[in-house]
Amino acid sequence: MALASLSLFSPPPPPPPPKTLTAIQNSGVIACLRAHDGKTAMDAASAALRGGISVLEIVMSTPGVLEEQSISSLCGCQMVSAQIFLFNLMDDSDKNDKIATTERSRQIEATLKVIKDLRKDHPSLTFGVGTILNVEDARKAVKAGAQFLMSPCSVTEILLELEGSEILYIPGVMTPTEVLLAYNAGAKIVKVYPVSLLGGEKYISALKKPFPHVPMVASQGVTTESIGRYIEAGASAVVLSDAIFDKGAMQQRSFDEIERLASCAVLQANQAIK
Repeated sequence: MALASLSLFSPPPPPPPPKTLTAIQNSGVIACLRAHDGKTAMDAASAALRGGISVLEIVMSTPGVLEEQSISSLCGCQMVSAQIFLFNLMDDSDKNDKIATTERSRQIEATLKVIKDLRKDHPSLTFGVGTILNVEDARKAVKAGAQFLMSPCSVTEILLELEGSEILYIPGVMTPTEVLLAYNAGAKIVKVYPVSLLGGEKYISALKKPFPHVPMVASQGVTTESIGRYIEAGASAVVLSDAIFDKGAMQQRSFDEIERLASCAVLQANQAIK
């Protein structure tokens, strides 16, 4: 009777981890893509997926002011004379702000279209958007179909926005205090950034000692050759950017090379997480 009574008050089992978190942990690699236009992004992403990548992040770029680029090339050839007149009345700082804002909007639209197309073409894979810095962009990414969002820092408003959602938010952390604050705020996993500048896999190992229960992603400066060392140190996964989307290959549109680099990374990750 006493045992039966005790069972009634035993704590419920913990909820299963989000599907996206499980996908990231099973993959060991998040391929991080930054491209200057939607077509290049789609072609590069497709190459990485052919190479075996199953979790892909596309960066929500925030480019700076574009120099020596006309407003007509940013806003379309059908610029009406009144818009040109108003633009010419602006001082230089206002012009630069308008160009930057227009370009950022174009980049966001291109990123979100790629996410939509990838989700449609590859429904069994996992796609997310990176460098999310505010709730407005988070909502746009989620509406486009992103299954996870990633930031270089921890944005509490995004954590609150996604509370109870199927969408996984991966905030960026650097110190033990930031790890604890993010976890207590509801983060299911954190991104240690910039990891190579903090000590690489040794830093991950040190962080995991007080926080063995907090899944961590190692981001920045990770190479294909170091995947195994990061996983062994306690990282659930690593973020690979240039190691897959090599700058030279991207510039030359050498998508076969991107596929090869992706395949190498997947092989290393599979060996590390077994």
